[in-house]
Amino acid sequence: MPNPFGQVFVVNAEKVILESFKFNAQTELELDEEEKDTSNDLKRLFGQIPNLSILIDEVHHAATDDIKLRQAVNYWHSKGNITTVLGFSGTPYLQKQEIIKAGDYAFKFSQITNTVYYYPLVTAIKKFLKTPTVKIGQNLDRFQIIKKGIEDFDNLYKNKVYENGAIAKIAIYCSNIGVLEEEVYPFLTGELKINPAEILKYHGGNKTYSLPKENELEFRSLDLPISKKRYILLVQVGKEGWDCPSLTGVILSQKGDSPQNMVLQTSCRCLRQVDKDKEETALIWLNKDNAETLNKQLKQEQNSSIDELNNTKRSGKPDMVERINRMEYLQMPKVEFYQMKVTYQSIDEEETANTKAKLKNIIKHLEDFKASALISTSEISNIDTGAIDIINETGIAFANYNQWLFQISRESFGLISETQLHQYDKELTAIFETVSFEKNGNRFFNELYDLYMIQSKIRVAFSIKRELQTDTEVIPKQAELLIASKLTDVEKNTKLFPNEADSKKILELDKTNLPLTIDEAKIRELYEMNLQMVKGTPLEIAFASYEKFKEPYDFSLAVKSKNKSFHYLPYNFGGGGSSGFEFETLQKALLFSDFQKMELEIYYNGERGLTEFVINCFAKEGKYWKNIGKYTTDFLIVKRTAKDKIHKVLLIETKGALYAEDIVFQCKKNYVETEFLKLNQEKFGYQRFDFLYLEDSKNIEANIVKLNNKINQFFND
Repeated sequence: MPNPFGQVFVVNAEKVILESFKFNAQTELELDEEEKDTSNDLKRLFGQIPNLSILIDEVHHAATDDIKLRQAVNYWHSKGNITTVLGFSGTPYLQKQEIIKAGDYAFKFSQITNTVYYYPLVTAIKKFLKTPTVKIGQNLDRFQIIKKGIEDFDNLYKNKVYENGAIAKIAIYCSNIGVLEEEVYPFLTGELKINPAEILKYHGGNKTYSLPKENELEFRSLDLPISKKRYILLVQVGKEGWDCPSLTGVILSQKGDSPQNMVLQTSCRCLRQVDKDKEETALIWLNKDNAETLNKQLKQEQNSSIDELNNTKRSGKPDMVERINRMEYLQMPKVEFYQMKVTYQSIDEEETANTKAKLKNIIKHLEDFKASALISTSEISNIDTGAIDIINETGIAFANYNQWLFQISRESFGLISETQLHQYDKELTAIFETVSFEKNGNRFFNELYDLYMIQSKIRVAFSIKRELQTDTEVIPKQAELLIASKLTDVEKNTKLFPNEADSKKILELDKTNLPLTIDEAKIRELYEMNLQMVKGTPLEIAFASYEKFKEPYDFSLAVKSKNKSFHYLPYNFGGGGSSGFEFETLQKALLFSDFQKMELEIYYNGERGLTEFVINCFAKEGKYWKNIGKYTTDFLIVKRTAKDKIHKVLLIETKGALYAEDIVFQCKKNYVETEFLKLNQEKFGYQRFDFLYLEDSKNIEANIVKLNNKINQFFND
């Protein structure tokens, strides 16, 4: 204190529940005056930290206003110093139902209602948890379930030692200490003949049974190689927050072995993974009651079930497809173009900041930053005849001068230190006292003032007045359509084009340079011969179409187009939420007869990070150019004059309807359609680039016609 900016405090709940807090009949927090100077200073100071963000784990312990931790948080919030409260829980249940009334109706909720994000258990099992097998002991008593559970565990994990040296272990939860000591433990050592040295009993003790102190050490050491305990008997512990990855099994043999609202958490206590890169399994044995509760909680919390848990497997590594660079084979030249470059220059208009004069000017015009006074009346009808109260001061945020200066300094990102601010205490104090007011011995900020703007003006007062000037120039650029070093394998999906077989065929033909045409006469002769053989038989119908017969002997569209596209194999149209519109656009373009006649080429440029052909975009604001970001067009249709020289380029943008109205995209599109095309035409002396925008909400036939017309218009000129 007073400025603990950037500090992180890791504490348990008791550290922030002030014992000196008392609650009145309205459950409002009051500080016991007699205890202000006791040993609770640390706890009280937590409530004085400004701009405090609180992260609460196991937040179901602070879900309602009758819980002390929640009351303490509410108290600090009322003081105005808390900015954020984030809670985390695997047990989103309220201790009692919450009732929300709406007119004549009331809704009851047993779950925490302000959950904003959840991570599904099934997803976690697929990615990083043990894969569980849940077994249910139908019509079996406690001892039969324990016996079967331990037999299963011994068969699967008796000899299991994890890489960290810890042995596998199973937890058997008991409803109370008497059941553990008088029933379960004797059953394990007597009936099942388990060595007592392998059993750990852990509970809080009662008048009849107590445990040696070393049992707590044993419990905390279970995940270490030194522990030889394999069967863990528990009462009211290990339900939540227990981190023991080598725990491999759980048995809940009777109703009451776990609190009803924690059966899910207790059952899944054995799912934490030890060896992160290996697929590990776990065993859960439940009686019928606990199984029904688990199913109910899985449905409510996870939209899942025991059956889904039993059928969920670890997601294996995805099939990856190698991608190949074909730039050298296609002898693909660099794309030459001109790019606008904008440089910004700041011109000082003052020799010094003149801070004092600027602060005095702020003081003089503080009323300009104040909203109109508030009018308070008992009835709106009294505005003409009744008593009217004018409110010139209102606000609940505590005001502290030093803390205010700290805030100004922090929002300057350290460019203005508190020491610098204190050099102008006279002027800043005058501002502070104007924008705040005294009430009941405390000072508060007056909400009628625009404090944010005032603080901004104060920071500006410490700067020399400058004018921003921009200089623009046009610079030549050369861009590779593929940055080969960034071409990595891609996960197999249905939107890879060409497919695996066609990609393989293209690479074979690249090596042999065999023609992409087929011997039509030979295939026609083969067709006629087969047709004569089946004439008059039911098989004749299969030869009704020569085109169908020819397909197996012909090349696919992708293979036929290998010299007109695919500067790398394959293109991936499966990323970024693609609707398939890009894939369709490429296929249609390759089929155009005019595309073939003009010997055009089309290359996919839309996979970000793989291309150097990126346009820097700007927008004019007043007399200045403002950089609005980079633009990467989806396709380039290219016309070469020679093998190593590109003559014309048609830029094609395919956009989903959902993204078409994005303001930033519209600005970039406008720049490309106007300034970029214009400056390149001026530099090259002819229309080297053109731009076509296609939107997938439009009629597909209309888009095809639009594309074909643009190709004819642009490349025939």
